Amino acid sequence: MFRNERSDFVSTSVAHPPVRKAKGTKPFIPDLVYFEPGALEYEKGKRIMEWVTSRNIPYQMTTSHNRITNLPGETEQEKYRMAKRTLVVGVRKTLKFDQSKPSAEYAIPISTGCMGHCHYCYLQTTLGAKPYVRVYVNTQEIIQAAKGYIEERAPELTRFEAACTSDPVGLEHITGNLGDLIRFMADEEHGRLRFVTKYHHVDPLLNIKHNGHTRIRFSVNSDYVIKNFEPATSRFEERIEAAGKIAHAGYPLGFIIAPIMWYDGWEAGYSELLQKLADTLPDEATKDLTFEMIQHRFTKTAKATIEKRYPKTKLEMDIEKRKMKWGRWGQYKYVYKDDQQDALREYITERIFEHFPLANIDYFT
Repeated sequence: MFRNERSDFVSTSVAHPPVRKAKGTKPFIPDLVYFEPGALEYEKGKRIMEWVTSRNIPYQMTTSHNRITNLPGETEQEKYRMAKRTLVVGVRKTLKFDQSKPSAEYAIPISTGCMGHCHYCYLQTTLGAKPYVRVYVNTQEIIQAAKGYIEERAPELTRFEAACTSDPVGLEHITGNLGDLIRFMADEEHGRLRFVTKYHHVDPLLNIKHNGHTRIRFSVNSDYVIKNFEPATSRFEERIEAAGKIAHAGYPLGFIIAPIMWYDGWEAGYSELLQKLADTLPDEATKDLTFEMIQHRFTKTAKATIEKRYPKTKLEMDIEKRKMKWGRWGQYKYVYKDDQQDALREYITERIFEHFPLANIDYFT
């Protein structure tokens, strides 16, 4: 007879619960959509309407993408959250592009507003009364305007920033606007496209002919900043995985570390950030790599708006601890004092070159 060996001893092993894999950040699906009538005269507008109706998303017509009123919600906070879940499909009538220093010569307008809830975002001020997400369907008209700017400056390069007032990667599955711009810019000898994102949904861009004329950058930060101030965006690990995909697809790659924050333990936080990047990125991603560094800043208007919308935020906005700096939009903004700015810039710069000795730092502001 065979004896059951297990009955002769008591196991001391400890059963460990299965490791739960973090849920992936899902693509943006609006709760409500508005269409300008003119948007449905464009093929892209018709395609978006088909996308909306196939998913049974409620929609309404509106006379203008600039005037959306009576959003559902009892309080300002409820209306704000609903606005962030509202998509407005319209026609961009103003085809004069704003400047976009220091990132690029011009901002190219394909969308406005963002579905993310980053507490510190400057859009809290610039889009204060219109926090809903707008996309524009007259892409070819926007492209022709861009071509005019390129020809005017040739033979100098003209760079266009596509993410000044939005995060277009998070909308690409709906609009395809970035794909249109990338294909156009691929054939422009003197034109270049740039955009930055906190979302990892880059798959629609991976097989597009780009000729190296589009630089895709990912916004990254320390673990403390991402966890406390960047709700409704892709996780850090998702962004880095997406950066690897972009590098494999041959796009020039970059990172924006923003907003850089001064908090207890910031040195360790930013050191860990750069170490994680170095450990995760494939070799091809470290070639022709750029970094941009932007310190945290705010205006009095932004401070008041943020405190209303995120009353429990841990965001430090003590004016007494800051230095005033004149902003291009006609308001003073509050940045860190010179000694803190110097410490942040020098420390993070050293960590960048420690891990990426061939990288370029475009600016610190």
